[in-house]
Amino acid sequence: MTIFTKVELTDRLAKARSATEASGIDAVLISPGADLHYLTGYDAKPLERLTCLVLRPGAEPLLVVPVLERAAAQASPAGDLGLELVSWHETEDPYALVAALLPPGTRRIAYDNHMWAEKLLAFRSALPGTEQELAGEILRELRMRKSGNEIEALRRAGAAIDRVHARMAEWLRPGRTEREVGADIAEAIAAEGHATVDFVIVGSGPNGASPHHDLSDRVIQPGDPVVVDIGGTTADGYCSDSTRTYVAGGEAPEEFAAYYEVLLRAQIAACEHVRPGVTAASVDAAARDVIAAAGYGERFIHRTGHGIGMQGHEDPYIVAGNERVLEPGMAFSIEPGIYVDGAHGARIEDIVVVTDDGVERLNLTPRELVVIDA
Repeated sequence: MTIFTKVELTDRLAKARSATEASGIDAVLISPGADLHYLTGYDAKPLERLTCLVLRPGAEPLLVVPVLERAAAQASPAGDLGLELVSWHETEDPYALVAALLPPGTRRIAYDNHMWAEKLLAFRSALPGTEQELAGEILRELRMRKSGNEIEALRRAGAAIDRVHARMAEWLRPGRTEREVGADIAEAIAAEGHATVDFVIVGSGPNGASPHHDLSDRVIQPGDPVVVDIGGTTADGYCSDSTRTYVAGGEAPEEFAAYYEVLLRAQIAACEHVRPGVTAASVDAAARDVIAAAGYGERFIHRTGHGIGMQGHEDPYIVAGNERVLEPGMAFSIEPGIYVDGAHGARIEDIVVVTDDGVERLNLTPRELVVIDA
């Protein structure tokens, strides 16, 4: 499924071709994944058989597909774009086929950043003497600035995951395991408007001090702080990602309650700092400085955020040292955290979009600490 019009997809392909020519690259080869989906609307299956979009300066794009996938490609939005479909049979070498389609004298070839290694090595054998480069330098500039359609898709994804957080009192209570709670959350992510469940983190008590904890059989205790970080992908192809921290029945530990207030101030400060013209690094600093000033700097152990769109993690990254200037249409998370090893942790995460004069938060459930009655 795609939310994009033929006009929008055609414009993306034209911009990708222009960017390829401007970079001096002789060809860009794109296999199934978010880049192919973004440019053509075709959400191709990532198979061992080669599917590949071929971009060449001064020439029309080609879509190389296995013959048994031709009907699926034709039925997708790519079929309405006037793309030439070049299909290959089981006994053919698709890498030699692509090599024959490239302009004479091709030397520099860029490959999508997530192409399987076996495919890249096969292209290397089929195209000896060529230079291999990453296409991310070209494609990220197109994907980083979201269109109105994309922002609306992200709004829908944000609202869907907010509806799951709003139901947390149905599942999160002492006496249940993280795994039991996680199973209920996963079911709700699908029920509330996602096509796939991408991740469910339920980090109770000491597990909350591990930012990428998953699920375990630990039984949630009264007064446990619980970090709940959840996300999925909607039928539009766009991702959600939101974190809230709860207390599961009982009174929160005194130390935790104190640093949660610091964390809340830091997250709000970072959100309010976002606007066109500031850097990604300065947004990170807006959160980090509040946490460091309160004495918890060493307990904030990750970047403040990551871009989001057709992938859960993409550019721009909100991290110290990234001097990328923010522009309208850029979408990313703001998710500072404080983690006390062996005890507990907390994180607050919203997806935001840079507007023409400021910022829009796409996650609107309360950021204040929520205590769920037992």
